[in-house]
Amino acid sequence: MSPVHRGLQPRATAWNAQVFRDIEWRRFEAVCANLFAQAGFEARSQSHGADGGVDIWLYSQNAEGPAAVVQCKHWLGKPVGVKELREFYGVMASHKLTRGTFATSGTYTPDARDFARSNGISVLDSLALLALISRRDPQQQKELLEIAYEGEYWRPTCASCGLKMVERVARRGGGLFWGCTEYPRCRFTLPVRKAA
Repeated sequence: MSPVHRGLQPRATAWNAQVFRDIEWRRFEAVCANLFAQAGFEARSQSHGADGGVDIWLYSQNAEGPAAVVQCKHWLGKPVGVKELREFYGVMASHKLTRGTFATSGTYTPDARDFARSNGISVLDSLALLALISRRDPQQQKELLEIAYEGEYWRPTCASCGLKMVERVARRGGGLFWGCTEYPRCRFTLPVRKAA
C-alpha cells in the first residue's frame, strides 16, 4: 500500500516535525545514527532483535571501546517517562559508561528531564533534534532527509525480525494492525497510526 493510498501527505522537502510523523521507528534510528556520524563519531546501530537498551553505540578515535550509547524512541503519542530514563541509566552503568543520549521524536515528562539532568544523560526531543539538524550544512541536512525517507519509510519494521511488516485486519473487531510477515513464527505486532 503506497503512502498516497494510505492518505499520507506528500514528503517534506525540508526538515520539520512532519518528517518524524511520516517515518517509522527504524528510519528514525537511522537519522539519529547518521546525525552522530556527521558529528565525527563512528555510529554502530543494532538492526533488530533485543537491543539491551542500546540502539546506537558511539565510538571515538580518542577512546578504546564505546564512548557513549544512544537510545531512540520513536514515540509520537506519549512522552518518554522517568521509567525509560532509569532503565537507560542502568544500561549505561552496566557498560561503565558516563555518557549517554536519549533521543525521542516526541517529548519528555518533567520527571524524566529532572532524572536525566541529575544523572548526566543528554536528552533530545523532537525540537532539540530539529535544532541540531538545522545546524548542519545544507548538504548534510539533505542527506539526513534522504535517509529519513529511504525505501518504504512509512511501513514499520518488525523489531524482532528486521523485516517490513504488513497491514492486517483483526479477526475480532475488524481493526487494522501491523503484523510481521513471518507470522506465525513471529507474532510481533504494532498498531496502525492514523494519518495526521
